Amino acid sequence: MTGLTTFTQACCVDPCHPALAGHFPQRPLVPGVTLLEQVALALRAWRQQRLARVVEAKFIAPLLPAQLAQLRLTAPVDSLRVSFVIECAGAVLARGIVEAAP
Repeated sequence: MTGLTTFTQACCVDPCHPALAGHFPQRPLVPGVTLLEQVALALRAWRQQRLARVVEAKFIAPLLPAQLAQLRLTAPVDSLRVSFVIECAGAVLARGIVEAAP
């Protein structure tokens, strides 16, 4: 049986990030694609692999610019499929499954 491995890192999007400019005026929120970029960066830091595709993603609650969140990746040792969860103050903001490139 293959064991699970986990990687956790802090996630915080700078208020000056260019993706925030139009998302939304007067009350910016971090776009889902920017959260997926954070997942891709964490995957590269953890396994030195690039994100090949998003299998599923659910965005449950917003992340605000400069708000600190925790990103957790979990996967069987020899699997390309990786589950992710992004949480802030105990609340799940996003979750899903991505696939790493072989």
